[in-house]
Amino acid sequence: MKSIKRSKNRVLCGDCVAVMAQLPERSVDMIFADPPYNLQLKGKLHRPNNSEVVGVTEDWDQFESYKAYDRFMREWLSAARRVLKDNGTIWVIGTYHNIFRVGTALQDLGFWVLNDIIWCKSNPMPNFRGRRFTNAHETLIWCAKESGARYTFNYGAMKALNDDLQMRSDWLLPICSGRERLKLDGRKAHPTQKPESLLHRIILASTAPGDLILDPFFGSGTSGAVAKRLGREFIGIEQDSAYIKLAQERLKNVNASDANSLEQPSARALPRVPFGTLVERGFLLPGEILVDARDTHHATVGADGTLIVDGAKGPFRGSIHQVGAHVQGAPACNGWVFWGYKDGNSWVPIDSLRQKVRSELH
Repeated sequence: MKSIKRSKNRVLCGDCVAVMAQLPERSVDMIFADPPYNLQLKGKLHRPNNSEVVGVTEDWDQFESYKAYDRFMREWLSAARRVLKDNGTIWVIGTYHNIFRVGTALQDLGFWVLNDIIWCKSNPMPNFRGRRFTNAHETLIWCAKESGARYTFNYGAMKALNDDLQMRSDWLLPICSGRERLKLDGRKAHPTQKPESLLHRIILASTAPGDLILDPFFGSGTSGAVAKRLGREFIGIEQDSAYIKLAQERLKNVNASDANSLEQPSARALPRVPFGTLVERGFLLPGEILVDARDTHHATVGADGTLIVDGAKGPFRGSIHQVGAHVQGAPACNGWVFWGYKDGNSWVPIDSLRQKVRSELH
């Protein structure tokens, strides 16, 4: 096995457990895994017009028992844990057939669950037999290596991707279809190809440009294609030579994005601007009134950069964060987005003034 440096941005052929055993310990920043689901399909499925539904019938999705599947799951997760950096994270996707067993294995091996993400499919396959609810989602489990471990989460990027609202754990995204779906002889080239939009969100959320992503079930290469486009390194592991050829051809046509477009500045990396600076600079004047977005709470700007509110026990004075928490009866508050001012009929958060100061500093 070549060193990991020479293995970057390549698809390695072989059993994922055996290949991972030869990769250096604590060497990858993030793992995305789309393992066999053990679908336990019984017989063929047909549409109302009697056309056959192309499901997952490949040998790699067949296990003789739950016990065999659980053993397989723990083997590859143990190998993955060894190569994952201490500050890395792992994503595993599955359906109701397997995701609960996956979750048990992850926790038994010491991984710490950060989120379970529900991928709600905007265009799911209908339920043709009409005996169950339509299966319209899959579940992703996102884990740190252990409890208390530091890890990458690009909160700002996720918020920006979601029109400046906090990203929730239910993601409405379409299944892979149309031109994105790879085909051979008019049929699906891979039965479980994931949409690039899903991997874009995962990789953007939990890695930085230059990070190394490992996919032990590389399949058609979606994770590698998105990693390459987003300026990340990748290692794919796949045991099916036909899938490897498919992925390699796909990757040839992917271009890396311009480096400037990949920058994801975190709030901690930006210049610190105290609220008092806005008062010093005249963006806000002593005695000016700030309000919350609902016009429920009002506070007076102090000359020293504090806010003052009236209360039953007299005036309360403190920072924008302390006063915001006080009026809400909350343990904490981000005063930059809680407080704002009126500009005509519009409410503007004071964070917009902070951004003006930051732009001048840059």
